Amino acid sequence: MTLGELMNSPIEKLATWYSAQCDGDWEHGHGFKITTIDNPGVAVDIDLCGTDLELIPYTEKKEDYNSKDNWMICRRTNEKFEGRGAASKLENIISEFISWTEKK
Repeated sequence: MTLGELMNSPIEKLATWYSAQCDGDWEHGHGFKITTIDNPGVAVDIDLCGTDLELIPYTEKKEDYNSKDNWMICRRTNEKFEGRGAASKLENIISEFISWTEKK
């Protein structure tokens, strides 16, 4: 991956979104987490409280939910954007979040 490709990667866009939320206070209690789950898979949790996304609706998205290695589900709770999926779907989950932020 070249530096130019990295600058446009979902991870870079998430980092840019995160940095834009930081105001000296928000980042002390909020942020995002990327972890693994035992399905096996990945989990992405992004805090929405105190952001311009806090009141924006999001329609749950499921892809290949019954697949063992290609599944993904993204939804929002009252306070978080939650993405879960096969390990290969990490970038897709983050891209789904970024796409939502750009539609608001």
